[in-house]
Amino acid sequence: MIVENKKEFRKGLLLTVSFFIVLGIMFSPVFGGGKNAFQAADRLFNSIAKGSTYYIPKVLKENKEYKGRRVDAAIKLDNEEMVKKVGQLFSAAGASVSMSDSESTLLKINGDLGRILEVAIKDANVVFHNRGEEIARKYGFPEKEVLFVWHKGFKALNKALTKQERFTDATWVEEVMKRAVEVAYNFYKIEPRSASSSAGILSVSLGFYVVYTLWWGYAILFLFEGLGLEMKAGHKKEV
Repeated sequence: MIVENKKEFRKGLLLTVSFFIVLGIMFSPVFGGGKNAFQAADRLFNSIAKGSTYYIPKVLKENKEYKGRRVDAAIKLDNEEMVKKVGQLFSAAGASVSMSDSESTLLKINGDLGRILEVAIKDANVVFHNRGEEIARKYGFPEKEVLFVWHKGFKALNKALTKQERFTDATWVEEVMKRAVEVAYNFYKIEPRSASSSAGILSVSLGFYVVYTLWWGYAILFLFEGLGLEMKAGHKKEV
């Protein structure tokens, strides 16, 4: 390897070595709770995302419109175990449930749609606030599994209501799934934070990202210049 410009090459080498030293530190579990920089950043942004996706109070309020709407449907689930667990949850919400005589993966449901959804929304709210042990005690199996079962049941119920051409009800069931059940499931065990309360660390994180990106770019630039490799504009040939 021939170095044509030693000064530029030394700059590039210094930037390269220091870049990888910092990268090594970032991969080390020294950023609180035994996490590396990437895990800590991921948790920070998840916390901020959780703080901005708390739709549950609004969903609970909007759900009052669906109180008193009866649902009478047979929903198809994956297996008999899921039938039992969905049946347990819907029954706890005041619905009458029974297994189909003709097919073991069908569950017949008769109850108040708004009441069923309300119970699920309140369960999701408890899990969202990281008090999952309350839900586990309530149903006798893990809290995230409870939300997963609610989700499976509502997905099947959505299809059944769509077949009955109850499109408004089916759409609302899907909204509850997305804005309450899924949000609680995805952000469980994460402490919510607002963007305003984390403005300082956000600014530092984004600033460091920009600087670190430029750091590597200049390292490559100086190394190439030190080796005599330069970017030059091509000449346009006249025809």
